[in-house]
Amino acid sequence: MKMSQEKPSQPKLPPTTALDNPSSHEFGNWFEYPLRVQPHHTDYSGVVWHGSYLAWMEEARIECLRSIGIEFADLVAIGCDLPVVELSLRYHRSIQLGMAVVVKTRMAEVTGVRINWDYAIVSTDGQELYVTAKVTLVALDRERGKIMRQLPPSFKDALAKISALNND
Repeated sequence: MKMSQEKPSQPKLPPTTALDNPSSHEFGNWFEYPLRVQPHHTDYSGVVWHGSYLAWMEEARIECLRSIGIEFADLVAIGCDLPVVELSLRYHRSIQLGMAVVVKTRMAEVTGVRINWDYAIVSTDGQELYVTAKVTLVALDRERGKIMRQLPPSFKDALAKISALNND
């Protein structure tokens, strides 16, 4: 009697949803934040450390807001903070020390005081997809430490500019 040499099948991860494929691989109307991987972004083997992606995404979001006239310091000055309340990340392939990449971001939707952002980290030529992510922020009254009932009017108007761009 001969025993089978076949390996048992590996368990497969359940399929994921929107993080597998961003809504548009063409990335039209996305804010682009280019960067080059520095040694402090990586682990001991020269692969980008997972926490670096979060910092890059926040930098891209802050620069996107700045590009439409919203300075984060101004939000803080009027008593508004935007903490992350939900985050999901999907790693498609690793990024190595010295590589140049582009963090693409766009505001997906605003629902009340919740602001949803989409992200994709891609190669500079757009051919390689490294990371996709979704982040939800909520407007918080810094003084009271409570969620705001509505966004400050100037902030809401500025976000409408981003929405208009995304819907073109």
